[in-house]
Amino acid sequence: MAAKLRKGDKVVLLAGKDKGKEGEILSVSPTACKAIVDGANMAIRHTKQSASTQGGRIAKAMPIDLSNLALIDANGKATRVGFRMEEGKKVRFAKTTGEAI
Repeated sequence: MAAKLRKGDKVVLLAGKDKGKEGEILSVSPTACKAIVDGANMAIRHTKQSASTQGGRIAKAMPIDLSNLALIDANGKATRVGFRMEEGKKVRFAKTTGEAI
């Protein structure tokens, strides 16, 4: 099945402690049905110091279930994603506006 949300998409959180926040998807794990959104679902992780990184308490974005995310359309509203064929290619489109993503 094709991915409705991809890396680089602007999304809004629909549920959870950061409900209503907007951000960009940094990575998607289709097998786990989770995504990491920039600046959302942050948690403190204690890390050991190494030669390349400073140790201490580091804020890290944790994965969010894909069902709790909605794509932002051109109008800035949350929208569902659909698929259609255009010139022999399968493209994603916003259900609210009908335009291709």
